[in-house]
Amino acid sequence: MKRALIVIDVQESFRARPLWDRIADPHIAEPVNRLVRLARDNGDQVIWVLHTEPGSGGVFDPALGHVRLLEELEQPLPGEPVLHKTSHNAFTTTNLQQRLTAAGIGELWVCGIRTEQCVETTARVGSDLGYDVVFVADATTTDPIGDLGAEAIIERTKAVLRDRFARIATVAELAASEA
Repeated sequence: MKRALIVIDVQESFRARPLWDRIADPHIAEPVNRLVRLARDNGDQVIWVLHTEPGSGGVFDPALGHVRLLEELEQPLPGEPVLHKTSHNAFTTTNLQQRLTAAGIGELWVCGIRTEQCVETTARVGSDLGYDVVFVADATTTDPIGDLGAEAIIERTKAVLRDRFARIATVAELAASEA
């Protein structure tokens, strides 16, 4: 089965927010980079997704210059699309599904920033669309919401996705299974 890695919202917009110092993994680029290299080594398609809020005046407004991949990330290679979305999932406001269908993709690995928001929502929609989804938990991160700590949010997300919408894996587990 052909596979694609979807890298969701690993962008400077988050670092520009005051909550960045409370994010669970400020070094999120490291596991994402390992995952990107693994996908490329396997011949998988890598698709980059950035969240935008044009005209908002906030950190997701492309006019402010923060809507770009984190500086320390592997950068897209020629042929690796960079999609811009305005919804919580990577499908609704992009041509992601059309690209995946055209490429014959049946399995998705998903990772990125805001574990419980854009990454989880993309995993759920991908599952509903019929893709086999792997949620790469250690290549996601988020920040606290109210009284809920970031680690608790990540654990909750894994619990609600597991065996319903996605298989939960780590970068190391995927690397071992591909060896």
